[in-house]
Amino acid sequence: MIKILKSLGFVLIGIFILSCQRKKIREDTTDSFLPMQIGNLWYINAQSYTEIQDTLRINKKLFYKFYSIIGGDATSTVYLRIDEQNRLIESYPDDPSKTYIHAEFNAKKGDQFFTTGNKDENDNEVTVVQKSDSMVTFSFDPIYHPNLKGHPNKVKYIKGKGWAEQYQKIKIGGVVYGK
Repeated sequence: MIKILKSLGFVLIGIFILSCQRKKIREDTTDSFLPMQIGNLWYINAQSYTEIQDTLRINKKLFYKFYSIIGGDATSTVYLRIDEQNRLIESYPDDPSKTYIHAEFNAKKGDQFFTTGNKDENDNEVTVVQKSDSMVTFSFDPIYHPNLKGHPNKVKYIKGKGWAEQYQKIKIGGVVYGK
C-alpha cells in the first residue's frame, strides 16, 4: 500500500510539472511571429489551409508538423521550430542533417542571411525589408537559380498570428480570429 501511494505521489508530481511546462509554452506563443501549438490554424477555405497537427523530435529538438492543403488537391507537410536564436527552422525526419532557415526574427531591417548556405538552387538570399515590434517582412531571392534570380518573394509575419495572408480565419491557442 505504501509503495502504491509513493508511486501515485510521483505520478501526480510529474503531471503537475508537465502541466506547468505546457502553460509556459502557451504563454510564449503570443509573443511569437509564428505561434506554434497543436491545433493552430490558418484558413483560407476548405481547399486551402494550414494546420499544426502534431510534434516530433528531429535530432532531439522539438518540431511542429504543419500540414497544408493547397487548392483542394495538393498537400504539403513541413516540420518547423523556432530555435534559441529566434530563427524559424525547417528540418526533415528522413534527412535530419538538412535544415532550411525560413526567418530570423531577431534580425534588423536590412540584415541578410541564407536559407541553407549551400550556394545551390535551393539556397535563397533573404533580406529583412520591413521590421517593427509587431510585424516583419522577409524578401527571398533565389540568387543561385538561373531562372528565378532577381525575382524575390516576400513573406510577412504578424506577432501573435503568424503569416500575414488573406485568411478567412486564424486560430491561435484556441482563440479564433476572423473576418
